Amino acid sequence: MIKCLAIDDEPLALRQLVSYIEKTPYLELVSACNSALDAKDIIDRQSIDAIFVDINMPDLNGLDFVRQLSKPLLVVFTTAYSEYAIEGYKVDAIDYLLKPFGLEDFQRAAQKVKTQYELLQKANTEDLLYLKMDYKVVRLNIKEIRYVEGMSEYLKIHTEKEARPLVVLMSMKKLEERLPKEAFMRVHKSYIVNLQKIKEVARGKILMNAPLSLGEKVREDEQIPIGYNYKEQFKSYLDKKFITK
Repeated sequence: MIKCLAIDDEPLALRQLVSYIEKTPYLELVSACNSALDAKDIIDRQSIDAIFVDINMPDLNGLDFVRQLSKPLLVVFTTAYSEYAIEGYKVDAIDYLLKPFGLEDFQRAAQKVKTQYELLQKANTEDLLYLKMDYKVVRLNIKEIRYVEGMSEYLKIHTEKEARPLVVLMSMKKLEERLPKEAFMRVHKSYIVNLQKIKEVARGKILMNAPLSLGEKVREDEQIPIGYNYKEQFKSYLDKKFITK
């Protein structure tokens, strides 16, 4: 279910918005708010996915309210003033409903919210790995991986946020298959690197960016060798990235 707020300072318009949300099976109404300030308080305290919000409201209008949000939400603007449409899309609104609108118009906009919500959920899932370590399961965001080091039956996964690597029982091949090929490359029988974390390449070695916990300090052991069987593939990648005159 997509958790949402209905926000409008006009009581009749708010009741209509609530009625439409309740008739849409994949939407869950968390609260109906008659001001953006009330909605902001709820968003700060609860998990909200989407908002259906009027633009022309006293105290804080809908556009300024969305610009001030501390976390991105799926936004559909509702207003009687068509001149706000361009401004609405400038703040990445999913859709714009011009009052008066009916249930069919509302559900068309709600379907756009649903489509975007599902895409975001899928992306968030695909960015995660769950790894067995000792007697626990650890969640890891793939984007935080700097490089992977093979050690017989174990892997050392070096990350952005931890000075020490995560040690897991897994084969290099299995992890390589799970990592997105556009972002990671095997450069040695014992190393996979995150291509976005490369600092420089020199003398057959790759120097990785230091983890955030170490600032600019880079240890000697973070110079990754490029294996003979992987040189051509890595060179081909670099050639595509070169900027020429």
